[in-house]
Amino acid sequence: MAKRKDQGARTTLEEVNESLTSAAQRIEDNKKYINWALIAIAVIAVLAMGYIYGIRNPNMEKAKDQIGKADLELIQGQNDEALKDYEKVAAEFSNKPAERAHLNAAILLYEKGEYEKAVKHLEDYSHDGDLVGPASLSLMGDCYVNLKKYDKAMAAYDKAISMTTDNEAYAPAFMIKKATLLHEQKKYAEEAEIYETIKYKYPMYMQMTGFNAEKYLERANALAGK
Repeated sequence: MAKRKDQGARTTLEEVNESLTSAAQRIEDNKKYINWALIAIAVIAVLAMGYIYGIRNPNMEKAKDQIGKADLELIQGQNDEALKDYEKVAAEFSNKPAERAHLNAAILLYEKGEYEKAVKHLEDYSHDGDLVGPASLSLMGDCYVNLKKYDKAMAAYDKAISMTTDNEAYAPAFMIKKATLLHEQKKYAEEAEIYETIKYKYPMYMQMTGFNAEKYLERANALAGK
């Protein structure tokens, strides 16, 4: 996995959209902080579940110990070793730690460019939760974009959006991914609808990120002949 970039050095979404040419590249920047947040939640917050279930179930305790080893390797930057251990937990168990192992394995595989393998792990993940669930669906959409399976990518983004409608930070980020994909498919009227929604429903997102929804709304409307 590439090292996390300094957040202070990031360009705005506007600059990224002006400089990158492919749908996969444009979507790449929008998904970074989502995936890193997903890793942090999966590695730290969800660990408590392993302890709770481990008290009642020996297999849970064993899975918890193994995934704890993988977590430590991930924190130490030993990503290849962590991936092997996450995949081992995912293969050996069918419990909460195994679900998280599927998710973390998918994240690491995505970063390695192994999108098909990442999707297989995501298919075995339940996508539960107000934050981790939709973020994992967004990751699945990113995998499908890179695999050029755009209909499946769109379905994943739609589901992620539907799960985060009231989330000021995540919903518009997923919507921008969908709009970018619609633009590449020349579905400009549908693209414009998304940017119009972002403009009026999520003004705080634009303030926080510097994203210029008005600019892309005007572009989409012009291309749609409006």
